[in-house]
Amino acid sequence: MNPAHLHLLLNHVPVLAVPFGLAVLAWATFRARPELARLALVVFVVSALATIPTYLSGEPAEDAIEGVAGAIEPWVEPHEEAALVSLILGEALGVLALVGLWSARHAASPSRPMMMASLVLALVTAGSLAYTANLGGLIRHTEIRSGASVPGTGPSSLQRWDSVPSAVIFSTTTRPVAFKKT
Repeated sequence: MNPAHLHLLLNHVPVLAVPFGLAVLAWATFRARPELARLALVVFVVSALATIPTYLSGEPAEDAIEGVAGAIEPWVEPHEEAALVSLILGEALGVLALVGLWSARHAASPSRPMMMASLVLALVTAGSLAYTANLGGLIRHTEIRSGASVPGTGPSSLQRWDSVPSAVIFSTTTRPVAFKKT
């Protein structure tokens, strides 16, 4: 497994865990479910722990794909900058969650102000992680870059009859656009 593969595997943990924890904590807060509040805080701690190797594997991943991907620098730098912000927010959320778990160790549930602060920070962190993940996707997924054209789409793709296996080409509205002569 190379560094790029490791980074791609790890980056999904915080990107998915924080919104999951956010949803669980929101449910726990508004339904008065202390066991779910504790679960959400544990998810935030695990996510914070996973964020560290995710961030640290980013630079080796960049080095691993530099020769393969061509000119990736315009997309790597913004991703790196956003990743640092996401790292800081993710670790802050993890520390806040640890404090919440520690303070509630003898209580029935974490305090309401602690849960509200965790909700707000989790929302900001989830947004930052989503933005960072989107910037990371731009590095290798050229089809999602602004103004990019995906091969096989657009008006010119209708002129390449030999590459179309079916007899009818359908548009996105599923009405026939053209027929292929067989």
